[in-house]
Amino acid sequence: MTVKLFRSRIFTPVSDPFAADIATSYRIFDDGFLAVEDGRIAGVGDWNDRPAVGEVIDLGRHKLISPGFFDTHLHAPQLEMIGSYGGDLLQWLNRYTFPTEAKFAERGHAEMVARVFFDELLRNGTLCALIFSTIHFEATDVFFAEAERRGFRGIIGKNMMDRNAPEFLLEDPRTSYEQSRELLRKWHNRGLLRYAITPRFAPTSTPELLRFAGDLKREFPDAYVHTHISENRNEVLWVQQLFPEAEYADVYDDYGLLDEKSVLAHGVYLSSEELDLLSQRKSRIAHCPNSNLFLGSGLFPLFRTLKAGVIVGLGSDIGAGTTPSMLNAMADAYKVQQVQGVSLSPFQLWYLATLGGARALSLDHETGSIEAGKSADFLVLDLHATPLISMRSDRASSLEDLLAGLIFMGDDRVVSEAWIAGRQVSKR
Repeated sequence: MTVKLFRSRIFTPVSDPFAADIATSYRIFDDGFLAVEDGRIAGVGDWNDRPAVGEVIDLGRHKLISPGFFDTHLHAPQLEMIGSYGGDLLQWLNRYTFPTEAKFAERGHAEMVARVFFDELLRNGTLCALIFSTIHFEATDVFFAEAERRGFRGIIGKNMMDRNAPEFLLEDPRTSYEQSRELLRKWHNRGLLRYAITPRFAPTSTPELLRFAGDLKREFPDAYVHTHISENRNEVLWVQQLFPEAEYADVYDDYGLLDEKSVLAHGVYLSSEELDLLSQRKSRIAHCPNSNLFLGSGLFPLFRTLKAGVIVGLGSDIGAGTTPSMLNAMADAYKVQQVQGVSLSPFQLWYLATLGGARALSLDHETGSIEAGKSADFLVLDLHATPLISMRSDRASSLEDLLAGLIFMGDDRVVSEAWIAGRQVSKR
């Protein structure tokens, strides 16, 4: 295979800036090379230290190579209802979400949404995502097939739900298990794709359904588990009524659904005991600031969660989240902490959306940073994407200032190119 040598500014997180000195948590090459061979990163460094051979792709001074973004929680079927107005979580589910998801009984509808969904993720620079489907077997199969066609690094699961939702979205627990198992056997560990066992959340799951989900996890221990936890105060109270014998996190643990491959969305109202449990089980939280603000769910206690030893990634939570942009997720994460009296560094925010997201999805050994040996998953960002971004970037006083400008002013126009496993999957 021909070696490709990309010449550009290159920035990458390499370690956790929440756990160590920020200054040692990243690498920056002002005039750098990225060597890509056979889908992997063969080398990265200063241009003067580049390999002697290779096809040179000179991107110019106004481009920045960065790791791709990771979205650790979103709902593919909810793409078409982004920005639906009004209501808290439980009202919003009944008013908008369930009727929208019912449409996915039709394969043609699922195929249309899947095409637009991956268009939007890739042009916004999201190269890996943990994705909810609906209860529908065929629609979930469609999302997997479209992800594979695009070369996307996806973790997808069929929603499992058997109570407290409209009749047209409820399923028999055994059927849910059997269909999930069939999809898991077909798609898990197929290329860049992985399967997530996906009970929607405790309130829409009977004990029988959760037992079947636990059976799947025991049969396929390397499969992911993807669900929700403690997003909204009324939801937490509802879980206490439905499962009076346990706290919210205990409900999942009692059925064997918590380990290092478990990603629970939100976690705004977790108790100290629940955080201790999640830390012991090495389970992860997907922080979805845009969605939490849109539905008025609450302010996520990031540092309390990290201090408890729980790994956190960022999620867009489409469709309560109003944009697939992980730049926006970074900006909203900053604001959520700012009103709690904590200022996040641009380096911490970028980590959460890249290497931190990969770590939350147990993929940091393979991707998430621009380091030799990892998959060649990266973005080419345009520092002159708009007149205002151009002015802001050219006048940035430091790398920190440059990243801040991209976080707070950037959108899909900043993403010039996207590459996964050395394959260009999007170009503006």
